[in-house]
Amino acid sequence: MTTVREVTYDLLRALGMTTVFGNPGSTEAPFLRDFPADFRYVLSLQEASTVAMADGFAQATGRPALVNLHTAPGVGNAMGNIIAAWHNKTPLVVTAGQQTRAMMAMEPWLYNRDAVDLPKPYVKWSSEPPRAEDVPAAVERAFHTAMQQPRGPVFLSIPMDDWDAPAEPRTPRTVSDRTAPDPTALHRVADLLGTSKRSAIIAGAEIDRSDGWEEAVALAERTRAAVYSAPVTERVGFPEGHPLFQGPLPFAQKPISDTLSGYDVVLVVGAPVFRYYPHVPGPATPEGTRLLHLTDDPDEAARAVAGDAVVGDVRLALERLVQLVPASDRAAPTARPRPAPPPARAPIGPAFLAHTLAQALPADAVIAAESPTNAPALRDYLRPSRPGGYYSAASGGLGWALPAAVGLQLAHPERRVVAVVGDGSSLYSIQALWTAAQLNLPLVVIVPNNAQYAILKAFTRFQDTSGVPGLDLPGLDIAGIARGFGYDAHRVDRPEDLAGALRDALAACAPVLVEVVVDPAIPPLI
Repeated sequence: MTTVREVTYDLLRALGMTTVFGNPGSTEAPFLRDFPADFRYVLSLQEASTVAMADGFAQATGRPALVNLHTAPGVGNAMGNIIAAWHNKTPLVVTAGQQTRAMMAMEPWLYNRDAVDLPKPYVKWSSEPPRAEDVPAAVERAFHTAMQQPRGPVFLSIPMDDWDAPAEPRTPRTVSDRTAPDPTALHRVADLLGTSKRSAIIAGAEIDRSDGWEEAVALAERTRAAVYSAPVTERVGFPEGHPLFQGPLPFAQKPISDTLSGYDVVLVVGAPVFRYYPHVPGPATPEGTRLLHLTDDPDEAARAVAGDAVVGDVRLALERLVQLVPASDRAAPTARPRPAPPPARAPIGPAFLAHTLAQALPADAVIAAESPTNAPALRDYLRPSRPGGYYSAASGGLGWALPAAVGLQLAHPERRVVAVVGDGSSLYSIQALWTAAQLNLPLVVIVPNNAQYAILKAFTRFQDTSGVPGLDLPGLDIAGIARGFGYDAHRVDRPEDLAGALRDALAACAPVLVEVVVDPAIPPLI
């Protein structure tokens, strides 16, 4: 007799899900007992880090990652990064243990009340299989659902006594996961691009997710369009060192409209229209501008503030547009100038840190960023120009990038992963350092320390909300904390020491953290 557990492990092998990210609990032990030698268990010390590690791994591999959480408290701990995975459109199969079926009616200790509803609305599908023998089918459905565009996390609650129940062997099915866009709608987009006098392309994260860089570059060069990155994009979809690239769009309504003024056609590719945060009223698009939208997300298309949308796989759409749009002979836009080297002075400025890091990074480095105050300088100097080279959280929450960098490094042992995480951000998931140290991953972590939540101070100035408490973070010794988790850690407060510290960290074959004391000056928000 085969059991649910045996059938499920065979199914996971066939689906390529042999890495399990988790923090084990009693309700998960029946699944994890006699853990198979051909599987890998990645232990994190808190469930939010568990999910973010799986998120980074799944984004880098392009395949669903398996997460194993501890009943209701574990799901509660993980929710912040489940929300991030939802906005990141990351395919995750999130499982959580549930109490024994025989006791569920009594609501015993560690029982998950309303387990299916707990992670909603930030999962694509949520289920607690009605019978033990339904568990393998639910796992396969979860896998295929996570992979359908727009991709995202799914959730399964599995009672702990289900694993020993009998089950029939299961051969997994193949389900395609790319949907072609409407050809008639693409012809309309091509006609508008072909007759445009001055066009712009807004490059979003879905270009990177769909492996569409080559097609995005080809379309931009064919139309000689100016290219911007989408506001606060979570992944880079166009080489930012390319002469057509003009920089990131701001993330408020009027500044976006002002930036796009003068373009008669604007094509947003693989991003929302638009991602706003501070409320700066203005038109959604400038007068005289026709906005077009390519997205794999029907909900994103439906809620857009402006524009005509074409829904379907972004890379397939770009491929077809390159074939349909005639080559333009108009003059290309002026290239964005390179920023000047910033002065070396104390305290170290964000621009100097970004410039020094850019000089030290290998060309194929992967950046995981969660330093909101320093983000503009990082993007300006680093200018990511390779697929899969830049990641951040689309949710706007904190505590994602440090553990996500662990997952990115696990998925990319051949590339150097560097997490740039602010002092405040780092403490949401600092325990992720332990996992990197235990696995001896060569993950470099750079922590700009300005002893405050500087981005929140920028917001309070912008919103004229003075007197907000809790924005200062004095007395943090991030390097000391990192050493306690097994990291080789260094603190830098002189500009003349920075280049050497970063160079040594990147040359090491072990995990290294560099805490950089940076200028606490508050930058403008937009």
